[in-house]
Amino acid sequence: MRRIHVGNALSAFGLGFTVPYLYVYVAQVRGLGAMTAGTVLAVFAVAALIVLPFAGRAIVRRGPLPVLLTALVTAALGAMALGLAGSAATVILAATALGAGQAVMQPALATMIVDCSPSETRSRAFATQFFLQNLGLGVGGLIGGHLVDTTRVSSFTLLFAIEAAMFLLLVGVMATVRMPHLPQVERAPGGTGGGWRQLVGNRAMVQLCLLGFVLFFACYGQFDSGLTAYGIRAAGISTSALGTALAANTLMIVVAQFAVLRFVERRKRSRVIAAVGLIWAVAWAVAGYAGLGHGSQQMATAAFISTYALFGLGEAMLSPTVAPLVADLAPSGMAGQYNSAFALVKQLAMAVGPAVGGPMGAALKAPYIVTFLVFSLGITALALRLGRQLTAVQDRPWLGRNRVVARGTATEVPVAAEA
Repeated sequence: MRRIHVGNALSAFGLGFTVPYLYVYVAQVRGLGAMTAGTVLAVFAVAALIVLPFAGRAIVRRGPLPVLLTALVTAALGAMALGLAGSAATVILAATALGAGQAVMQPALATMIVDCSPSETRSRAFATQFFLQNLGLGVGGLIGGHLVDTTRVSSFTLLFAIEAAMFLLLVGVMATVRMPHLPQVERAPGGTGGGWRQLVGNRAMVQLCLLGFVLFFACYGQFDSGLTAYGIRAAGISTSALGTALAANTLMIVVAQFAVLRFVERRKRSRVIAAVGLIWAVAWAVAGYAGLGHGSQQMATAAFISTYALFGLGEAMLSPTVAPLVADLAPSGMAGQYNSAFALVKQLAMAVGPAVGGPMGAALKAPYIVTFLVFSLGITALALRLGRQLTAVQDRPWLGRNRVVARGTATEVPVAAEA
């Protein structure tokens, strides 16, 4: 588990190291223009949407570790090629390899966490993962920003070379991992169609995927697009204040993660997610004050920073809740497919969110705030509805642990796959 957490931190570090500077690198440093830069960013989402359905089947059939190692090598090759690419075609091909590799890492690492953690420690394991991911992203972005120089292509080549080295270092670390059990191919459905049919037939998982789409659409899909445009256009937020807001989001997660974990571990998962919807509704209301109120610029800036901090609080509550719930809904041997399906939903939301929120945040200020405030309240409604589809142990996992203690056995209580 320690090696897996190191893997999460290193992969997040590599992502934060280069992605914030990718647009500038393609459009300005390589001189390929804004159109090519936009295409490269879109390629990351498209590559993820293409590979994730196949990644789920591969994880189920081959196990998460071989899939992860393949993804890491692919991402390393893509990163190195991106640093050396000089034409639009080679940049897009390199970005495709990097995006595909990074997309597959997420469900592979999540499945390894499921396989290496009993149910009583799984929430803490995923909370630790989220904590390290945000720490890695923040540190990577900070160091990367000090290395790049838009007047020197070589500084960006060095940046991508270091990212590739991080992925290869991670290959070495993860190659030493010995999983607790072999991939359970014999218990998995015989083909992709059967696996997807079983997943779609799981009403609780389908509702969780719908809830996940709204979660990622209304929060993560707005961070670097609609909410940024709204803050600059409506609230008059400076770029430095925007950086402070992003830092406040990361700081809230890093500071609050384990304090929040103690609170959510003994609460119904559906109620925790419902509470996040209410917190994010307050965050959007505060953002509305920042851009639509009549206070001073200092008050607007403070309100905008508070919006990002409130989002961070909600994220800290979700990390030990949603991912373990996906694992508990998965039948034995199918965690990889369920993790990949949920990652696919996330990528769809992350692709649609900026496309919808960006123009709205820039031009339709009041409708933008109202729309996403309603979406946040929708999260609360969907979470409460999901709670009615979950078994008692799925919604309150500590009940299963208590029953184990009562029987005086260390055997994990089986979790029902479907409600």
